[in-house]
Amino acid sequence: MTEATGTRTLQQQLDSQPLGTGHRRITILAGLGWMFDAMDIGLLSFVLVAIAREWNLSQAQVGSAISVGLFGMFLGALVAGTLADRYGRKPIMLATLILYSAATGLTALAWGYGVLLVLRFITGLGLGGELPVASTLVAEIAPARHRGRLVVLLESFWAYGWILAAVLGYLVVPRYGWRAAFLLGALPALYVFVLRRSLPESPRFLLRQGRHEEARLAAAQVGVVGDVALEDDPTRNGQGRGALQQLWAAQYGRRTVMLWLLWFGMVFSYYGIFTWLPQILTREQGYGLQTSFGFVLLITLAQVPGYFSAAVLVERWGRKPTLVSYLLACAVATLLFGLRGLGADASREELLLWGSLVSFFNLGAWGVVYAYTPELYPTAIRGSGTGWAAGVGRVGGIVGPYLVGIMLGTWNLGTVAIFSMFAGVLLVIAIDVWLLGEETKDQTLETAAAGSAFESAPA
Repeated sequence: MTEATGTRTLQQQLDSQPLGTGHRRITILAGLGWMFDAMDIGLLSFVLVAIAREWNLSQAQVGSAISVGLFGMFLGALVAGTLADRYGRKPIMLATLILYSAATGLTALAWGYGVLLVLRFITGLGLGGELPVASTLVAEIAPARHRGRLVVLLESFWAYGWILAAVLGYLVVPRYGWRAAFLLGALPALYVFVLRRSLPESPRFLLRQGRHEEARLAAAQVGVVGDVALEDDPTRNGQGRGALQQLWAAQYGRRTVMLWLLWFGMVFSYYGIFTWLPQILTREQGYGLQTSFGFVLLITLAQVPGYFSAAVLVERWGRKPTLVSYLLACAVATLLFGLRGLGADASREELLLWGSLVSFFNLGAWGVVYAYTPELYPTAIRGSGTGWAAGVGRVGGIVGPYLVGIMLGTWNLGTVAIFSMFAGVLLVIAIDVWLLGEETKDQTLETAAAGSAFESAPA
C-alpha cells in the first residue's frame, strides 16, 4: 500500500541519496562492533600459543580449539541471519555482541581444555551471528553508487580488530599471561550501550514489517526527508517462512551455489592460514614468542591498504573482476609464502614480503565478498541468505584449522604442502566466481536481487 503518490518510494530515495554524514556514522558504528569481533577471533591465535605451552597441548588439540569456535560461528551465522529477517538487524546485532563478549571474559577463568572448548563454542555463536547481520544493515542503508565501497570499508574494521589483537598479543600475553588478554576481550560488551542509543534499524526491514513511521524516522538518519511514498515490500507476506527453500529457488539457486563455494573457500583459507601463523612461526620456524607476534603484527598491517584498494576498485571495476583478481593474486602470494617466505633458507624480509601480500589480497577479497553477498538476495531473505552463506563458510573454517593441525602433527607435512593446498583452494573459488558470479555494480538492491543483470553480466 502506498501512502503518497507522485513521489519516489523510500527505497528509491535510499538508493539515490548522496553519500552523507549519516551513512558514514552508521558504517563506523557497525564497524566498531565488527572490529571487536575481529579482535576476539584474532586474540585466540595469539593466546593459544601460550595456552599450548602451559597445558602441553598437541597440534591436533590446538586445531580443535580453533575449529570449535568456528563451529559455533557456523551455527551463530545460520540462526542470527534467520532471526534478523524476523526480528530486525539491530536487536540481533546487539544480542550477539553481548554473547561473545561475556563468553570471552569467562574464558579467562577456564581451568582445563574441555572448559576452554565449551566457552569458545559459545563465543563463536555470538561472533558468527554479528558479521552477516552488520553487513546486511549497512548494505540496506547505503546509496546504490556507494554501497560496495561502504560495505568494504565496514569490513576494513576487521583489520583494525586483528591489529588490536596482535598488539594485545605482543604486549599483554608475554608479560601478563593469556587470562589477562581474555579479560580485555570482554570489554566490547560495554559498546552495546552506545549501539542501543545510536544505531538505527534498517528502514527496508521496517518497511517490510509495515512499520511505516519507524521506517521514515530511520531513513531520516541518512538524509531521506520530505515527501516519500511508503510501499509495503511485496514479499512481506512470506517473511521468515521457508527461507532456505527460497535460497534454492530457480532465480537464486545459481547464486547460492556460487556464494556457498566462495564462502567455504575463503573461510577455509583465511582461518587455516592466519589462526595458525603464530604457531607456525614459533613451532615450525623456531622464532621466539614475542618475535613471532611482532611478525604477525606487521603482516596484519597490510590488511588495511588491501581493504582500501578494494573499496576503490569495487565501484570502478565492479564486484566480479575485483574479487577474481584479488583471489588469483592471493593464490600466487600464498604459494610463494609457503615456498619462499617460510622456506628453510628464507630471510625475515621474504617472510614479511610474502606474508604481507597474502594479507593484502586476502582481506581485500574479503571486503568484496561482504559487499557482494547481501546484494544477491531480496530484503525478505537477505539476512538468511547472508547468514547461510557465512554459515557454510564456517564449515570451511572448522575444517581448515583442524586439517592444518593434522598435516603438521599426524602426517608430519611441512608448510610447503599446507600453503600449496590453500593456494589451490583460492584458485578454485576464483574460477567459481568467474563462471557463476553476476555483476551488481551501480544497481539498486531491488534490481540486483531481482537478477535483471543475470543474463547481461559478462562471462
